[in-house]
Order: sequence, then C-alpha cells, then structure tokens
Amino acid sequence: MSFEIRYSDLAGRIGKLSTPSGVIETPAFIPVIHPIKQSISPQFIKSLGFDAVITNAYIALGHYGKEAIEKGIHKIIDFEGIVMTDSGGYQVLEYGSIDVKPTDIAGFERDIRSDICVPLDKPTGYGLEHSLANRYVEETIENTQLTIDMIGDPDNPRGAIWVGPVQGAEHLDLVKKSADLLDKMHFQMFALGSPVQLMQAYEFAILADIIATVKRTIPTKPIHLFGAGHPLTIPLAVALGCDTFDSASYILYARDNRYMHQNGTSRLEDLTYFSCQCPVCTSYTPTELLGTPWDKRIDELAKHNLYVLRAEVLAVKQAIRDGRLWEYVTQKAQAHPKLTEAVMNFSRYEFLDVGTALFKKKAIFFNGPQDQYRPEALRFRKMITQFKTRKKGDLILFPEGQVSPFYTSQAFLKLSKKFPDDQICTYNPYIGIVPAEVSDIFPAAHNVVSQDKLFIHKVGDFPTFIESLENFLVFNKFKNITIVSDSFMKEVIKEYKPENDQLVKVLDYHFEVIDCM
Repeated sequence: MSFEIRYSDLAGRIGKLSTPSGVIETPAFIPVIHPIKQSISPQFIKSLGFDAVITNAYIALGHYGKEAIEKGIHKIIDFEGIVMTDSGGYQVLEYGSIDVKPTDIAGFERDIRSDICVPLDKPTGYGLEHSLANRYVEETIENTQLTIDMIGDPDNPRGAIWVGPVQGAEHLDLVKKSADLLDKMHFQMFALGSPVQLMQAYEFAILADIIATVKRTIPTKPIHLFGAGHPLTIPLAVALGCDTFDSASYILYARDNRYMHQNGTSRLEDLTYFSCQCPVCTSYTPTELLGTPWDKRIDELAKHNLYVLRAEVLAVKQAIRDGRLWEYVTQKAQAHPKLTEAVMNFSRYEFLDVGTALFKKKAIFFNGPQDQYRPEALRFRKMITQFKTRKKGDLILFPEGQVSPFYTSQAFLKLSKKFPDDQICTYNPYIGIVPAEVSDIFPAAHNVVSQDKLFIHKVGDFPTFIESLENFLVFNKFKNITIVSDSFMKEVIKEYKPENDQLVKVLDYHFEVIDCM
C-alpha cells in the first residue's frame, strides 16, 4: 500500500492512497452500494467524482456465490473504480451473528478481487458493559488473526489493502488495546467501527475521543471511519485524522424524506425553498418533489444528498489547503450544541499540532475562547515561555494594535525612545504576551481578533492568557510593570490585582495602570 500525504492542517490530510484499481485522493467519502438492490446507478455515483464505493461481501456471497468469484466484484456491482468490501460486521451488529466463518468471508473478499478488504469483526456498538465490549474486541482480534493466517502478512505490498477493524466504542482503553494489537499485526490501514449508534445519539464528543484515541495509537497510517455520512460529522472526523469514511446515509435519509444541506438535514415536507443549486434542486420545488412517485422521489433526493456530501468533502479539502480547517470546523460546530461540545475537546488533543503548518500564508482568525487552544496559539505561547529579556529596566505592556508587526508602529517607536531600557510587549488574549522583538513571528503579526465578541466573555474564559502572563513574569524579573490597558486588560487587573495571593506570592510587583482608552 502507498499513502502519500500532500497537504495537512490539524490532523486532516490531503493524500493519495494507492490501490490495485487506482488512486483515491483523501479525505474521501465512499458511498455504500447495495450489491443487489441499488437504485442509484454506480455510473452516476462515479460521474459525481466518487472514485471508490463500498459494498457488503456477506450479502454478495449469499446472493452471487461463485458468480461473484468468476466475474469479480467490480462487474457484479458494475463499478469501474475502487471497490472496498465490508465483511458483514453491520449484519453482526444488527442480528448478533452471521452464519459464515471469518476465513470464508476473507477468502471470498480476496477471490472477488476487492481493492480494500475488511476482516469479519464483532462490532461493540454503543452502550455495552466493559466486560462484554472487551469480549467483542477479543473476538474481533481472533477473527482477524484467522484472516491473517490465511491471507498472509497485511503488509504485503502486492494485492488488496487489508484493513484492521478497531473496536471498543466508548471504552477508550479497549479502543487503544484493539488498535495496538492490530498495529502489531502489520496492518497498514485501519477502520474504526461502531460509530453509527453514537452519531444517532448525537454523542459527538465521545466519537471525537474515540477517534483521538486511535490517532494517538496509530498516528501516521490511514484511518477509515465506518458509517460517517452526515455533512456535520465529516469536518469533525477529518480534522481529527480520519482519511476515508463511508455511509448509506444518502439513500437512507432519502427514504425518510430527509434533505441534506450544509448544516444538517431537514424534512422535505418542511421546506418551501431549495437553496442548493444541484440539478435536482434546480429541477423541482419542494412541493413538486413531494408530489413525485415514491420511488422516483427517493432516487432524486438520494442524488441531491450525494451532491451535498461531495460538496462537503471538497469544502473540507479546500479548508485544509487554505490552512483554515480550524475555522471551518468551529463554524460548522455552531449548527448543533453536541457538535460544539465535541469541538471543545480539541484543547485536549495535542496531536492536532503535528499536521498544522508552522507558518501560513493567511492570517488566522480568533473568534471566541476556544480559539486560544488552536495549535498556532499553543505553539506561540510555548515559545514565549523560553523568552529571556536582555533589557535591564522595567516591563511595559501595550495592547495589540492594528499595525503589524508591533515594532514598526508609532506607538512602539515612541515608547522605545522614551523608555530605551524597558522591555516592551504587546498582549493578545489568545496568544498571550508578545515581546516586541518577536512580534513579527507567526501568528503574532498574522491574526485577526473579533473585538466585539471578545468583550462579551469573562477573563476567566482565557486561562491561557493568565498562564502566559505569569510564566513570562516568573521567567523575567522586573521591578515595575507599566500596563497600558484596554478593556480586556482592565478586567484582568481587576480579577488578578496585586493583593491577589496567587499573584503576590509569585510576583510581588507594583502595577502602574495607564488608561489608553
């Protein structure tokens, strides 16, 4: 298997995944194709730009048997492209078990010449007790070992890509255990199972923690996410490191009269207008589409849903290219409180720093307290903890202005002329204390702060700023501090005034406050 990463932001990656039937660019949504009852033609799906589909090997085995082996899965489902096969794990989740052995499924997937194959797993679903979930994880590992014993080392560079199925659901220790064991089996690609029930319960924060656990365990290899087919979950999954994901949501939602759009789904009967400009939406009004025969309405709605999913993947890719995946994900998160909750976890995901560029061509945006945890801000504050001033005088703190870098501003020139021996710094609620000497380093001179939004928050919402200030004062000893205060700093001084024990014990400084407003 070959996986070449071309661009990255956060843990999201634009890459090229090579398979026996061609190359797929990631991140990629892989539509589910039913091997028997597929109403949307695979050719239409291919025409939209989906280079890969996934189908069910268990159903294909039961219906086609030897015919599938003779013709190959590509001809059976009539798709000229990359075909991934699921082993029947979904049926196991639905019915508890299936009547085939892991080796039977694996041999069938190999013989029908699937490009990406998944061994038979035992999905843990969501809500199982730890002991039972552990048993399912161990059964999946046993099934996978039987598969390896038959097909050989998954690291074999020739033939199909075999995917290690990670289970464990909300039990993060089991997720790590599963991923660790599969990694030791030499799998080069992994699939995270059992997310559908989590997403149906809107437990996006738990899903984020599960993906993060897999990403920490397997940081570089491609990760597939089963059952992720909602416009809101795709950016979240990509930002956390999922490279491919599949779903039958486009048709399942259509059968329920659910119309996908950029920020979620709506019931078709609740719509008066179509804002989408896809061929379906420009051919019908909502009322006209509701009036079509049931079968045709499902197909038309399913086609629209595919357009939306395709557009979402492309928007995420562009955000990665632009270095704006953080902004894109946080904007999408505003569409649902549970999604906002998941994004709040980003402050705990240290691995997001790895794929984020050290420098970006465009300024980054700071819109709210959560943005203080974006990798660029974390990285800058960490750098400043090692900044040791060469000045022998006092400290002057000045609010960040419109001129960047700060040392080119008139304010700095006046201050430096009047106080040549003092250390002059600006302050930014999101990136902390910024010494003038390094005020040209990204993102100190390359950020835009929403001042209106800033002052509707409490100082307590910016703990990293207080930490940055205290670290700077501990590492650099000043007798006096002069603060040119803006509205934000006034609140900081009010809450962390000299008689505050935390500040006095560590710093014991005299504060002279100069109002510049």
